[in-house]
Amino acid sequence: MQDLKTLIERLKENEIIAQRFHEVESRFLSILNFRDFFEVLVSEIVDKFSVPHVWISIIDTCEISRFLDAIRNSEILHDRINVVNEDEFGKIAGKLTRPLLANKNLDRFAILNPPEDSGSMAIAPLTLDGKLIGTLNQADIADDRFSPGKDTSLLERLAVKVSLCLSNVTAHEKLKYLAYHDPLTGLLNRRVMENVLEREFSRAKRYFSVLSLVFIDLDNFKHVNDRYGHDMGDELLKHVAGIFSAMTRRSDVVARFAGDEFVFLLPETQARQAEAFMERIVARLLETPLYDSNKNPVKVSFSYGVASSDEKDIDDYNLLLKVADERLLFEKKERDSINHILKVIKSA
Repeated sequence: MQDLKTLIERLKENEIIAQRFHEVESRFLSILNFRDFFEVLVSEIVDKFSVPHVWISIIDTCEISRFLDAIRNSEILHDRINVVNEDEFGKIAGKLTRPLLANKNLDRFAILNPPEDSGSMAIAPLTLDGKLIGTLNQADIADDRFSPGKDTSLLERLAVKVSLCLSNVTAHEKLKYLAYHDPLTGLLNRRVMENVLEREFSRAKRYFSVLSLVFIDLDNFKHVNDRYGHDMGDELLKHVAGIFSAMTRRSDVVARFAGDEFVFLLPETQARQAEAFMERIVARLLETPLYDSNKNPVKVSFSYGVASSDEKDIDDYNLLLKVADERLLFEKKERDSINHILKVIKSA
């Protein structure tokens, strides 16, 4: 009789747990952006199941990782998402296909960054298009909360649903990303840059500050394509774009304008400061070259023109862009003329 009563109580408890899992799933199934998706997922598990620690680990090489910077300012997710090295992750969870429960030797999961007071953990695999990309982690101070041997079927179902939703969210976020970014370099595209330029130029004029614009064109880029092939040309564009992004402040904007042309928007920056900034860019390019298949550096240089909103007669954002472009073309002509003279002298 006692066994029957215990069985009934356990069935009721499982029914309640199943209902809570259903409620959690219902809350995030229709969400199509990463921030809301992760916030709802983490908050719902914490609230519905009174789990003190819930967080998500994402492998650094998966495509989701590049979207995470956009949600770093979320207070809920600040300590709830950690990016892990693929190789290190593989050592502890590389072949994980079902949820793992553990309450001993938790130090082996250190890369997942579990809370110090963890007595037991549940680690559920997350996949994207069939490939493992991270884990959904839960931890409790009690060592019997996630003790090995307990039923993980509901955890497994939740992980599967989360993975399916991640696929939908990723597809939606990629479409949104491509609407604003250049697909090759990841920089903002020309359309977005022009909108930002109009806004920043108006702001600079309104508040009597200064906005500098730098128009950049790579030198002899066609030669790189002709000599190494277009794949190397694409790699060079990505390499240069990466350096540009790494060198800018959060308030700056760098965009791919077209082909091998780029634009910097530098708020609160005088023309002389913009020139000094470009000198640092040139130095960084020399320090960190791109190498070809034979480990030889691929030579790259660029010409640029600088214009600032505080210059006389520049009273329109389009004119700011035009003046910078004209100065770029003038620099190119000057350099070509000097190179021609040097070539004539050398051949004389």
